[in-house]
Amino acid sequence: MMAITATKARENIYQLMQDVNANCSPVTITNSKGKNAVLIGEEDWKAIEETLYLMAIPGMTESIMDGGNIPLEGCLSETEVDW
Repeated sequence: MMAITATKARENIYQLMQDVNANCSPVTITNSKGKNAVLIGEEDWKAIEETLYLMAIPGMTESIMDGGNIPLEGCLSETEVDW
């Protein structure tokens, strides 16, 4: 993960935001006066939130893992699902 000082981040914030979103690569913003921070793109943050939400549901992680182990031949097609 790339690291940049808060001063440099402030000087190049618009380019930094563009790069973070284009590359889906977070950037650590360092600070000599306290804790650091991490800048990530909005889409990446939403994906993290969704993952955290799903992992908080009891049994969901196991269900997803079990579903991932089912061969495609064992899955229902879109026409077989009652939406």
